[in-house]
Amino acid sequence: MYKRILLPFLLFTSFNLMESDVYICFSKGAKKYHYNKFCKGLTNCKHTIKKVSLSEAKELGLSLCGWED
Repeated sequence: MYKRILLPFLLFTSFNLMESDVYICFSKGAKKYHYNKFCKGLTNCKHTIKKVSLSEAKELGLSLCGWED
C-alpha cells in the first residue's frame, strides 16, 4: 500500500525537476519565458533564443508566456 502511494509521488516530483530549463528571447524588451523552444510566443523574436534556468528567468523579471499558461 505504501509503495502505491510513494511511487506516483516520486514520479511526479522528478518530472517537475526536469522542467527547470526554459527559453527566452535574449533582448532588452523580453518579458516572457517559455518551456517549449518552438512556442508560438517566440516566433517574433529577432534576437537570440537562449536556454536558461527557470530561476534565472525569474531573476530577470520574466513571467510565463500566455501561450503556455
